[in-house]
Amino acid sequence: MERWFNVGKIVNTHGIRGEVRVISRTDFPEERYKKGNKLYIFRERDSEPIEVTVKSHRTHKSFDLLSFEGYDSINDVEPFKGAMLKVPESQLGELAEGEYYFHEIIGCTVVTEEGETIGTVREILTPGANDVWVVQRGDGTDALIPYIDEVVLRVDPAQKTIIIRPMEGLLE
Repeated sequence: MERWFNVGKIVNTHGIRGEVRVISRTDFPEERYKKGNKLYIFRERDSEPIEVTVKSHRTHKSFDLLSFEGYDSINDVEPFKGAMLKVPESQLGELAEGEYYFHEIIGCTVVTEEGETIGTVREILTPGANDVWVVQRGDGTDALIPYIDEVVLRVDPAQKTIIIRPMEGLLE
């Protein structure tokens, strides 16, 4: 059975020419939303996803704006509001060494090189130069771990563990 991965949520329409406004949850929006790529729209009331082909992609403020082939007006895409955009596992592709999909990192236990457990990765922020992993500690507070070589020593998605070397002030 095929596993599906969220790439974004359609939160609204944009304009009258069939564009949708998407809050992305994908690691690689520029690749995922490339013209000609297949995406699948999952609506709560449908038993099967709707396959669509990306016609255009651009960013606007903090959103990705997409249009799909054959969906040329606001009336065509209005029913997609609130739906999830997904891709099957078979479309994920291979990553370069040191690159990971979000689903491989979220849920991993973060441990210092001395063996102290920090917590579990619950979210990934992508502010710019490097990703930041939000780690929920045992006391419920969050630690922010930058994904840089000086801090992250080893990532083992199979064992769901990440070994870090905390920089001074990182875990305060």
